Amino acid sequence: MSIDGLAVVDKPAGCTSHDVVGRCRRIFGQKKVGHAGTLDPDATGVLLVGLGRATRLLRFLAPLPKSYVAEVVLGVATSTLDDSGEVLATYDMAAIGLDDVRAAAAGFVGDIEQIPPMVSAVQVGGRRLHELARAGIEVERAARPVTVHRIEVYPAPEPGVFRFEVVCSSGTYVRSLAADVGTALGGGAHLRRLRRTAVGEFTVDRAAGLDDLGPDHVLPPAAAVRHLPAVVADAAMAEAVSYGRPLDIEWPGQAPWAVLDGTGALLAVYDHTPDGRIKPAVVLAPH
Repeated sequence: MSIDGLAVVDKPAGCTSHDVVGRCRRIFGQKKVGHAGTLDPDATGVLLVGLGRATRLLRFLAPLPKSYVAEVVLGVATSTLDDSGEVLATYDMAAIGLDDVRAAAAGFVGDIEQIPPMVSAVQVGGRRLHELARAGIEVERAARPVTVHRIEVYPAPEPGVFRFEVVCSSGTYVRSLAADVGTALGGGAHLRRLRRTAVGEFTVDRAAGLDDLGPDHVLPPAAAVRHLPAVVADAAMAEAVSYGRPLDIEWPGQAPWAVLDGTGALLAVYDHTPDGRIKPAVVLAPH
């Protein structure tokens, strides 16, 4: 029997987000599995995995802010902007201290334009950049708007290495931030030991490793939309929702909206249509 819900996985290093999905298919014995946003193969930390009908809710999780910790190594620029790539250039940055790095990092807090790295899942001309990079092809990439909510910089045990804690919008590449900070300091830098510590309210201390993951770790579908404004349906409204009918009610806050039954179970998510009407985007309620 298919399980519907959300698993918060602590992705290990050395596997892709696609690998995690495949492993979850085997663990739960079902085909319908997806994830809400990729994480670099060498990175670790929070990956949200949807199971069964909850895969239809993953799009509502993608915009949530992400939190990361990582180390930035000054003085070495690489082809992938992290420690998996080839060294492209080295710089003498021994004189740069903690205050210098903090000042440079502060310049990237707020709404910024960021060029995605070649080794990324962004598509250009119908192909993912990392596929082009593996073929030795580098293409022009347009800068994209992202938001960096916070960067905290701390010393690390090694000279020239600094610990970064970053909270940012979806679509932000921390590797690019590291490289840009290095450039702003007059040299270069790359990232290592990237760990995603949270996606929205889903923190790594609540995540399960793949070796421990099981049905007891699956959250109900309503957990995936807990950040949305919610409406509690009575029996008549619940029946209308089960048939995907529009609801003539006063909607709270901003779209999209979660519609719950009296027990807190998710019945549907309603959203604006392109023509401005409010209709169900996802219906989970049986009829």
